[in-house]
Amino acid sequence: MISHNSSAAVDVSLREALSGIAGSISLVSWIVLLLPQLIENYKNGRADALSMVFLSAWFVGDLTNLIGALWGGLLPTVIAIAVYFCFADVLLMGQTIYYNRIAAEEKGGARRRSSVFSNDPSQPLIAARDRRRSSVASRRSSSRRGSLEAAILTEDENSYPAVARNALSILGVVAAGALGWGFAWWSGAWKVQDGGNSAGGEDNMPVGAEILGYISAVLYLTARIPQIIRNYQKKSCEGLSLLFFLLSLLGNLTYGAGILLHSSERTYVMDNLPWLMGSLGTMAEDVIIFVQFHMYADSSSSPAVFDDEEDRMVG
Repeated sequence: MISHNSSAAVDVSLREALSGIAGSISLVSWIVLLLPQLIENYKNGRADALSMVFLSAWFVGDLTNLIGALWGGLLPTVIAIAVYFCFADVLLMGQTIYYNRIAAEEKGGARRRSSVFSNDPSQPLIAARDRRRSSVASRRSSSRRGSLEAAILTEDENSYPAVARNALSILGVVAAGALGWGFAWWSGAWKVQDGGNSAGGEDNMPVGAEILGYISAVLYLTARIPQIIRNYQKKSCEGLSLLFFLLSLLGNLTYGAGILLHSSERTYVMDNLPWLMGSLGTMAEDVIIFVQFHMYADSSSSPAVFDDEEDRMVG
Protein backbone atom coordinates (compact mmCIF):
# COMPACT_ATOMS: atom_id res chain seq x y z
CA MET A 1 0.00 0.00 0.00
CA ILE A 2 1.33 3.42 -0.99
CA SER A 3 0.45 6.28 1.35
CA HIS A 4 1.39 9.91 1.85
CA ASN A 5 1.10 12.33 4.72
CA SER A 6 -0.56 14.96 2.54
CA SER A 7 -4.29 15.12 3.07
CA ALA A 8 -4.78 15.47 -0.69
CA ALA A 9 -3.06 12.18 -1.53
CA VAL A 10 -4.93 8.88 -1.39
CA ASP A 11 -3.74 5.44 -0.35
CA VAL A 12 -3.36 3.12 -3.33
CA SER A 13 -2.18 -0.44 -3.83
CA LEU A 14 1.01 -1.13 -5.78
CA ARG A 15 -1.04 -2.58 -8.63
CA GLU A 16 -3.28 0.48 -8.81
CA ALA A 17 -0.22 2.74 -8.76
CA LEU A 18 1.38 0.79 -11.60
CA SER A 19 -1.86 1.04 -13.56
CA GLY A 20 -1.88 4.80 -13.11
CA ILE A 21 1.78 5.10 -14.06
CA ALA A 22 1.28 2.98 -17.18
CA GLY A 23 -1.69 5.09 -18.22
CA SER A 24 0.29 8.27 -17.65
CA ILE A 25 3.25 7.00 -19.70
CA SER A 26 0.84 6.07 -22.48
CA LEU A 27 -0.65 9.56 -22.41
CA VAL A 28 2.79 11.18 -22.68
CA SER A 29 3.71 8.79 -25.51
CA TRP A 30 0.70 9.84 -27.54
CA ILE A 31 1.24 13.53 -26.78
CA VAL A 32 4.75 13.47 -28.29
CA LEU A 33 4.05 10.69 -30.81
CA LEU A 34 3.60 12.91 -33.86
CA LEU A 35 6.53 15.23 -33.25
CA PRO A 36 9.21 12.98 -34.83
CA GLN A 37 7.12 12.37 -37.98
CA LEU A 38 6.06 16.01 -38.27
CA ILE A 39 9.71 17.07 -38.01
CA GLU A 40 10.75 14.39 -40.52
CA ASN A 41 8.14 15.64 -43.02
CA TYR A 42 9.22 19.23 -42.48
CA LYS A 43 12.91 18.44 -43.04
CA ASN A 44 12.17 16.48 -46.22
CA GLY A 45 9.63 19.00 -47.48
CA ARG A 46 7.27 16.14 -48.35
CA ALA A 47 5.09 13.49 -46.73
CA ASP A 48 4.78 10.88 -49.48
CA ALA A 49 6.22 8.15 -47.25
CA LEU A 50 2.97 7.97 -45.29
CA SER A 51 -0.03 6.10 -46.64
CA MET A 52 -3.18 8.24 -46.61
CA VAL A 53 -5.23 5.05 -46.27
CA PHE A 54 -3.27 4.31 -43.10
CA LEU A 55 -3.88 7.79 -41.71
CA SER A 56 -7.57 7.80 -42.68
CA ALA A 57 -8.27 4.39 -41.12
CA TRP A 58 -6.35 5.46 -38.02
CA PHE A 59 -8.45 8.62 -37.71
CA VAL A 60 -11.79 6.80 -38.09
CA GLY A 61 -10.60 4.23 -35.55
CA ASP A 62 -9.66 6.98 -33.09
CA LEU A 63 -13.01 8.70 -33.62
CA THR A 64 -15.04 5.56 -32.91
CA ASN A 65 -12.70 4.83 -30.00
CA LEU A 66 -13.46 8.25 -28.48
CA ILE A 67 -17.22 7.90 -28.88
CA GLY A 68 -17.16 4.40 -27.44
CA ALA A 69 -14.97 5.44 -24.50
CA LEU A 70 -17.29 8.33 -23.63
CA TRP A 71 -20.39 6.19 -24.04
CA GLY A 72 -18.97 3.37 -21.92
CA GLY A 73 -17.59 5.66 -19.22
CA LEU A 74 -14.03 4.33 -19.40
CA LEU A 75 -11.15 5.51 -17.25
CA PRO A 76 -10.34 9.24 -17.49
CA THR A 77 -6.87 8.47 -18.89
CA VAL A 78 -8.45 6.34 -21.64
CA ILE A 79 -10.82 9.17 -22.59
CA ALA A 80 -8.06 11.79 -22.45
CA ILE A 81 -5.87 9.71 -24.76
CA ALA A 82 -8.78 9.16 -27.17
CA VAL A 83 -9.39 12.92 -27.39
CA TYR A 84 -5.76 13.62 -28.15
CA PHE A 85 -5.69 10.81 -30.73
CA CYS A 86 -8.26 12.65 -32.85
CA PHE A 87 -6.47 15.99 -32.54
CA ALA A 88 -3.12 14.44 -33.49
CA ASP A 89 -4.60 12.61 -36.48
CA VAL A 90 -6.06 15.80 -37.93
CA LEU A 91 -2.72 17.57 -37.52
CA LEU A 92 -0.70 14.88 -39.29
CA MET A 93 -3.28 14.42 -42.05
CA GLY A 94 -3.33 18.17 -42.65
CA GLN A 95 0.44 18.30 -43.03
CA THR A 96 0.43 15.28 -45.33
CA ILE A 97 -2.26 16.71 -47.59
CA TYR A 98 -0.46 20.08 -47.66
CA TYR A 99 2.88 18.60 -48.74
CA ASN A 100 1.28 16.21 -51.24
CA ARG A 101 -0.59 19.10 -52.86
CA ILE A 102 2.61 21.14 -53.14
CA ALA A 103 4.44 18.17 -54.65
CA ALA A 104 1.61 17.62 -57.16
CA GLU A 105 1.64 21.29 -58.19
CA GLU A 106 5.41 21.28 -58.66
CA LYS A 107 5.24 18.09 -60.71
CA GLY A 108 2.47 19.51 -62.89
CA GLY A 109 4.43 22.71 -63.46
CA ALA A 110 7.52 20.74 -64.50
CA ARG A 111 5.48 18.72 -66.99
CA ARG A 112 4.00 21.86 -68.49
CA ARG A 113 7.46 23.42 -68.92
CA SER A 114 8.78 20.23 -70.49
CA SER A 115 5.82 20.13 -72.88
CA VAL A 116 6.43 23.72 -74.00
CA PHE A 117 10.06 23.00 -74.90
CA SER A 118 9.35 19.68 -76.64
CA ASN A 119 6.56 21.11 -78.83
CA ASP A 120 8.34 24.30 -79.85
CA PRO A 121 9.29 23.93 -83.60
CA SER A 122 11.53 27.00 -83.46
CA GLN A 123 14.08 25.22 -81.26
CA PRO A 124 17.06 24.06 -83.37
CA LEU A 125 18.10 20.42 -83.25
CA ILE A 126 21.42 21.28 -81.66
CA ALA A 127 19.61 23.01 -78.80
CA ALA A 128 17.49 19.93 -78.24
CA ARG A 129 20.65 17.81 -78.14
CA ASP A 130 22.23 20.22 -75.67
CA ARG A 131 19.15 20.01 -73.49
CA ARG A 132 19.37 16.21 -73.48
CA ARG A 133 23.04 16.36 -72.54
CA SER A 134 22.29 18.85 -69.81
CA SER A 135 19.41 16.71 -68.55
CA VAL A 136 21.55 13.56 -68.36
CA ALA A 137 24.40 15.44 -66.67
CA SER A 138 21.96 16.91 -64.19
CA ARG A 139 20.50 13.50 -63.42
CA ARG A 140 24.00 12.08 -62.97
CA SER A 141 24.96 14.83 -60.58
CA SER A 142 21.64 14.58 -58.75
CA SER A 143 21.89 10.80 -58.48
CA ARG A 144 25.43 11.01 -57.14
CA ARG A 145 24.46 13.67 -54.62
CA GLY A 146 21.35 11.70 -53.68
CA SER A 147 23.41 8.53 -53.22
CA LEU A 148 25.92 10.37 -51.04
CA GLU A 149 23.19 12.02 -48.97
CA ALA A 150 21.37 8.70 -48.59
CA ALA A 151 24.59 7.02 -47.45
CA ILE A 152 25.19 9.76 -44.90
CA LEU A 153 21.58 9.54 -43.71
CA THR A 154 21.72 5.76 -43.40
CA GLU A 155 25.02 5.94 -41.56
CA ASP A 156 23.56 8.51 -39.19
CA GLU A 157 20.44 6.47 -38.50
CA ASN A 158 22.42 3.29 -37.86
CA SER A 159 25.10 4.97 -35.79
CA TYR A 160 25.29 4.74 -32.03
CA PRO A 161 24.32 8.40 -31.45
CA ALA A 162 21.05 7.89 -33.36
CA VAL A 163 20.25 4.76 -31.35
CA ALA A 164 21.17 6.62 -28.17
CA ARG A 165 18.91 9.53 -29.08
CA ASN A 166 15.95 7.21 -29.62
CA ALA A 167 16.68 5.37 -26.37
CA LEU A 168 16.97 8.62 -24.44
CA SER A 169 13.71 9.83 -25.97
CA ILE A 170 11.91 6.68 -24.83
CA LEU A 171 13.42 6.91 -21.35
CA GLY A 172 12.42 10.58 -21.19
CA VAL A 173 8.82 9.71 -22.02
CA VAL A 174 8.75 6.97 -19.37
CA ALA A 175 10.23 9.32 -16.75
CA ALA A 176 7.82 12.13 -17.64
CA GLY A 177 4.84 9.79 -17.40
CA ALA A 178 5.93 8.38 -14.04
CA LEU A 179 6.65 11.82 -12.59
CA GLY A 180 3.36 13.15 -13.96
CA TRP A 181 1.40 10.42 -12.26
CA GLY A 182 3.37 10.93 -9.04
CA PHE A 183 2.52 14.61 -8.99
CA ALA A 184 -1.16 13.92 -9.78
CA TRP A 185 -1.34 11.37 -6.95
CA TRP A 186 0.49 13.62 -4.47
CA SER A 187 -1.81 16.56 -5.24
CA GLY A 188 -4.94 14.42 -5.04
CA ALA A 189 -5.88 14.98 -8.69
CA TRP A 190 -5.65 11.24 -9.42
CA LYS A 191 -8.51 9.19 -8.05
CA VAL A 192 -8.79 5.44 -7.66
CA GLN A 193 -11.49 3.99 -9.89
CA ASP A 194 -13.68 1.02 -9.03
CA GLY A 195 -12.05 -2.04 -10.59
CA GLY A 196 -15.30 -3.97 -10.94
CA ASN A 197 -16.08 -2.70 -14.42
CA SER A 198 -15.00 -0.08 -16.88
CA ALA A 199 -17.63 2.43 -15.97
CA GLY A 200 -16.94 2.32 -12.27
CA GLY A 201 -20.49 1.31 -11.40
CA GLU A 202 -22.63 -1.77 -11.32
CA ASP A 203 -23.89 -1.63 -14.91
CA ASN A 204 -22.14 -3.48 -17.70
CA MET A 205 -20.70 -1.79 -20.75
CA PRO A 206 -23.47 -0.43 -23.04
CA VAL A 207 -23.87 -2.60 -26.12
CA GLY A 208 -23.50 0.37 -28.49
CA ALA A 209 -20.24 1.46 -26.85
CA GLU A 210 -18.90 -2.08 -27.05
CA ILE A 211 -19.77 -2.29 -30.76
CA LEU A 212 -17.96 0.98 -31.42
CA GLY A 213 -14.99 -0.37 -29.47
CA TYR A 214 -14.81 -3.44 -31.69
CA ILE A 215 -15.12 -1.31 -34.83
CA SER A 216 -12.21 0.85 -33.67
CA ALA A 217 -10.18 -2.28 -32.87
CA VAL A 218 -10.72 -3.65 -36.40
CA LEU A 219 -9.72 -0.29 -37.89
CA TYR A 220 -6.59 -0.15 -35.74
CA LEU A 221 -5.62 -3.69 -36.71
CA THR A 222 -6.05 -3.01 -40.44
CA ALA A 223 -4.78 0.59 -40.57
CA ARG A 224 -1.08 -0.32 -40.69
CA ILE A 225 -1.52 -2.87 -43.48
CA PRO A 226 -1.55 -0.22 -46.27
CA GLN A 227 1.61 1.31 -44.78
CA ILE A 228 3.33 -2.07 -44.64
CA ILE A 229 2.34 -2.75 -48.27
CA ARG A 230 3.54 0.71 -49.33
CA ASN A 231 6.93 0.14 -47.68
CA TYR A 232 7.20 -3.27 -49.38
CA GLN A 233 6.36 -1.89 -52.81
CA LYS A 234 8.87 0.96 -52.48
CA LYS A 235 11.44 -1.32 -50.80
CA SER A 236 12.14 1.66 -48.57
CA CYS A 237 11.12 3.29 -45.32
CA GLU A 238 12.73 6.59 -46.28
CA GLY A 239 10.69 9.50 -44.98
CA LEU A 240 9.29 7.54 -42.04
CA SER A 241 10.44 8.30 -38.52
CA LEU A 242 11.57 5.25 -36.57
CA LEU A 243 10.94 7.10 -33.30
CA PHE A 244 7.33 7.65 -34.40
CA PHE A 245 6.71 3.90 -34.44
CA LEU A 246 8.77 3.31 -31.27
CA LEU A 247 6.55 5.76 -29.42
CA SER A 248 3.48 4.08 -30.92
CA LEU A 249 4.71 0.73 -29.61
CA LEU A 250 5.38 2.19 -26.15
CA GLY A 251 2.01 3.93 -26.10
CA ASN A 252 0.10 0.79 -27.08
CA LEU A 253 2.02 -1.37 -24.59
CA THR A 254 1.46 0.93 -21.62
CA TYR A 255 -2.13 1.66 -22.69
CA GLY A 256 -3.02 -2.03 -22.52
CA ALA A 257 -0.96 -2.55 -19.37
CA GLY A 258 -2.78 0.30 -17.64
CA ILE A 259 -6.12 -1.39 -18.29
CA LEU A 260 -5.00 -4.88 -17.24
CA LEU A 261 -3.21 -3.67 -14.11
CA HIS A 262 -6.32 -1.79 -13.03
CA SER A 263 -8.29 -5.00 -12.70
CA SER A 264 -8.09 -8.61 -13.90
CA GLU A 265 -11.72 -9.45 -13.16
CA ARG A 266 -13.38 -11.17 -16.09
CA THR A 267 -16.21 -8.67 -16.46
CA TYR A 268 -13.80 -5.76 -16.52
CA VAL A 269 -11.44 -7.43 -19.01
CA MET A 270 -14.32 -8.38 -21.34
CA ASP A 271 -15.74 -4.84 -21.19
CA ASN A 272 -12.34 -3.47 -22.21
CA LEU A 273 -11.50 -6.24 -24.69
CA PRO A 274 -12.04 -4.08 -27.81
CA TRP A 275 -9.63 -1.46 -26.51
CA LEU A 276 -7.12 -4.13 -25.53
CA MET A 277 -7.34 -5.65 -29.01
CA GLY A 278 -6.83 -2.26 -30.63
CA SER A 279 -3.77 -1.42 -28.55
CA LEU A 280 -1.98 -4.72 -28.00
CA GLY A 281 -2.95 -6.16 -31.40
CA THR A 282 -1.27 -3.40 -33.38
CA MET A 283 2.04 -4.03 -31.62
CA ALA A 284 2.66 -7.03 -33.90
CA GLU A 285 2.23 -4.80 -36.96
CA ASP A 286 4.60 -2.22 -35.49
CA VAL A 287 7.17 -5.01 -35.18
CA ILE A 288 6.72 -5.79 -38.89
CA ILE A 289 7.45 -2.15 -39.71
CA PHE A 290 10.57 -2.31 -37.53
CA VAL A 291 11.70 -5.33 -39.57
CA GLN A 292 11.12 -3.32 -42.75
CA PHE A 293 13.27 -0.50 -41.38
CA HIS A 294 16.07 -3.05 -40.93
CA MET A 295 15.54 -4.79 -44.29
CA TYR A 296 15.45 -1.60 -46.35
CA ALA A 297 18.11 0.32 -44.39
CA ASP A 298 20.77 -0.19 -47.08
CA SER A 299 18.55 0.14 -50.15
CA SER A 300 18.65 3.94 -50.14
CA SER A 301 22.45 3.95 -50.13
CA SER A 302 22.91 1.66 -53.13
CA PRO A 303 25.01 3.12 -55.97
CA ALA A 304 23.24 5.03 -58.69
CA VAL A 305 22.56 3.27 -62.00
CA PHE A 306 22.62 5.32 -65.17
CA ASP A 307 20.83 4.72 -68.45
CA ASP A 308 23.67 3.73 -70.82
CA GLU A 309 21.40 3.74 -73.85
CA GLU A 310 20.44 7.38 -73.29
CA ASP A 311 24.10 8.29 -72.73
CA ARG A 312 24.98 6.80 -76.13
CA MET A 313 22.16 8.71 -77.80
CA VAL A 314 23.36 11.99 -76.33
CA GLY A 315 27.01 11.31 -77.06
